Amino acid sequence: VSIPLSLLQMEKHEDDQYCFQDRNSSCRKALLSTSIYITLYIFFSLISAVTVFLNVLVIISISHFMQLNTPTNLLIFSLAVSDLLVGLIVIPVTTVALMESCWGFGEYFCVFYFFITCLCASLSLGNLVLISIDRYVAVCDPLLYHSKITITRIMCCISITWCCCIIYDAAIIQIFVNVQVPSRCLKECFIVEGIMWANILDLVITMLVPCSIIVTLYIKIFVVARSQARKVFSKEAASVSGVKTVQANKSETKATKTLAVVIFNYLICWIPLHLYLLFFLFDNLSSFIISFLPLVNSLINPIIYAFFYPRFKVTAKHQTLQPQHTGYEHYHYSHYHYSHYITAARSGVTPE
Repeated sequence: VSIPLSLLQMEKHEDDQYCFQDRNSSCRKALLSTSIYITLYIFFSLISAVTVFLNVLVIISISHFMQLNTPTNLLIFSLAVSDLLVGLIVIPVTTVALMESCWGFGEYFCVFYFFITCLCASLSLGNLVLISIDRYVAVCDPLLYHSKITITRIMCCISITWCCCIIYDAAIIQIFVNVQVPSRCLKECFIVEGIMWANILDLVITMLVPCSIIVTLYIKIFVVARSQARKVFSKEAASVSGVKTVQANKSETKATKTLAVVIFNYLICWIPLHLYLLFFLFDNLSSFIISFLPLVNSLINPIIYAFFYPRFKVTAKHQTLQPQHTGYEHYHYSHYHYSHYITAARSGVTPE
């Protein structure tokens, strides 16, 4: 993978400054006005801080409240952890790499940074595949959902996904690091350049295959959801059992729509980068934008949960506005809302 990590790719001029003024092979420094320099750093720092805060909020909400301890939310938890890594490590380091021509963190950290970036991307897509499978079973086979999709099985799937992503990305790093890049200048974090077969193979494994699975499952989900929507107006939905089934299906369909937005957001943020890596179609400004666009994906995900999942909104509000609770108060709050959730579910209405 070859990503231009410098904000400015300028032509060589006599007044250019270099990382090492006495070395002709040294990288050139990017020259920015002080106001633009400070503004961009503040902007990217805010993105990093908000990304960390929102994803920590999602993680705490799922961890501390019983009504959010569901198989689907465990997948969201795993996705939030990978997004948290993006906010903590990838965004800050990418900001420095994009803003500064001179890489000051050393060769080993350059490799580590590349590994974490690839890992977060793989984990995000892996979690989205699991979410698609979860939604497919929930909508297309709701009667067997609770027997097929259990917390134990989901935890096993998440663990396998993390292990596979770590092994795959470590192998990719090994391949890329062993490639010699003659045009590489000193003090630059630049892993590989111009390996078309590696880009194509990585594109197929990390993008085309998972996205094909996701799109196929969601097409089937859409067909089933339309069929269920027609039943709402049928005479069968007038019975008590029919109403309960319709309410449950509506709840699952709403959750599916929310997670479909998450997947659509991922594709919009990542497809341009993969196209650039494969064909190098964009100019310097466009390459800068698409290099940072995938990182914004980790910021948008928890916002989607807040807008589309009222349960997350309630628990997040409780965490931020009332952070100090005794153990008894915390138990009372969770027990009350869990009891309310169970009571509503038994009456045939799943609270949103």
